[in-house]
Amino acid sequence: MSPELLVFAVIGTIAVAASILVISMRNPVHSALFLLLTFLCVAVLFVMKGAEFVGAVQVLVYAGGIMVLFLFVVMLINVRHLPDEKVLSNFWKGGFAVGLAVFILFVTLVRPGVYHDPVPSDKALRSTYTYRHRKVKNPDGTVTRKLIRRGKVAGNSEAVAMALYTDYLVPFEVASLFLLVAMIGAIVIGKRELSASEEENIPAYMLERSETEHEIKEAMSA
Repeated sequence: MSPELLVFAVIGTIAVAASILVISMRNPVHSALFLLLTFLCVAVLFVMKGAEFVGAVQVLVYAGGIMVLFLFVVMLINVRHLPDEKVLSNFWKGGFAVGLAVFILFVTLVRPGVYHDPVPSDKALRSTYTYRHRKVKNPDGTVTRKLIRRGKVAGNSEAVAMALYTDYLVPFEVASLFLLVAMIGAIVIGKRELSASEEENIPAYMLERSETEHEIKEAMSA
């Protein structure tokens, strides 16, 4: 067994085990920690396949931003006592069957050569291309302009950035505009207009709420 295959087997096993523990742990903090471990293992697998940019995005966006969001939700919920309920719901058999069907679909369809031709070398994935026009003299004496493409092996991140901000600049900006509109819509929907009487009662409400929370904390610490 080659070292690369051994590392893949170990990291893949840890990722699968951690993903199972994410949904089986009853404590949300423990689930969030196992989810972080899963993200890091997937980032290692991306780096092993030569996709350094995707691995970095996996760590920065998912293991960074998404996990911070989950932690904020856990802190806002402030779970102190877990309910005494069964871990599995009544629909666990149906969920297991759907998961098994999706796994079989991935095994039969997502394999090399199904959706694309195999790449003989990974240099094509790490290359940036520039286009220039050159004057070419034809046998009949006419002069035409021919488009010439020149490739240069750079890096995975540079190749993705060049393709994203040149060939796919318009779809990238449209997607960012959609996200901006969604964020503004969420703010508008979540905002609640207060009447004059409600605004006057805000200080008294906050004082009453702080006193109630203080009494609850004293009762729980006793």
